[in-house]
Amino acid sequence: MPWHPPPACYLWRMMIVLLALATLAFLLSPALTEPFMGYAPGSFPVEQVDPPVQPAGYAFAIWGVIYIWLGVMAAYGVWKRRSSDAWARVAWPLTLSLGPGAAWLWVAGFAPITATVLIFWMLGCALWALLRVPATDRWLLQTPVALYAGWLTAAAHVSLGVVLGGYGVLSATGAAVLCILMALAVALWVQRQRPRAPEYGVAVGWALIGIAVDNADSNLPVMALALAGLLAVVAMALRSIWKGRTHAA
Repeated sequence: MPWHPPPACYLWRMMIVLLALATLAFLLSPALTEPFMGYAPGSFPVEQVDPPVQPAGYAFAIWGVIYIWLGVMAAYGVWKRRSSDAWARVAWPLTLSLGPGAAWLWVAGFAPITATVLIFWMLGCALWALLRVPATDRWLLQTPVALYAGWLTAAAHVSLGVVLGGYGVLSATGAAVLCILMALAVALWVQRQRPRAPEYGVAVGWALIGIAVDNADSNLPVMALALAGLLAVVAMALRSIWKGRTHAA
């Protein structure tokens, strides 16, 4: 009897299940690796002790919020949205981000350059997913994806900044300035493309606050740039809210 491929709806349902599995692996990864407190200073030819591009330690607590919301999203998708085409379109790129992302903490422990390449892959796929998020299910789909993509926007550029400084490509301050500007360029572009996803800007803004706090007593140029970037992100968010209200009226 000839084999026939499964119908499209079955494939879509499998995408939601694959997303749940990738999310589960991502959520379990911190329990399976050593606690990650940033790249070890001795991992680089130029030792990186408290690099200025890195936010204050408390800022990383946002991962707890992201983990919980991603878990709720994955469970709800399997429970209520297995036949949703809109969810499946988001599930594909998000699975490509979360699946490999489950290995990031392990890779970061011994290979900063590989970890930087990997986190930019995660970011690219997360932004792809965010740009596909439908208008429905804002709190159960858009919010976790936007928070995840927003924090990755900051985290990927932080990783790049530490590597650039660690290998002597730029000074620690020069790497911080360049990578903050790069992160801001990405963030403002995404906010322009997805003006109704303010959660993305919240995550980026949280990282910028952390960078400003960490540099308040040691690196005034980086602190000033982080605060200026925060104002730009907030201004873009307020502009989007204002335009949305104007169109609604």
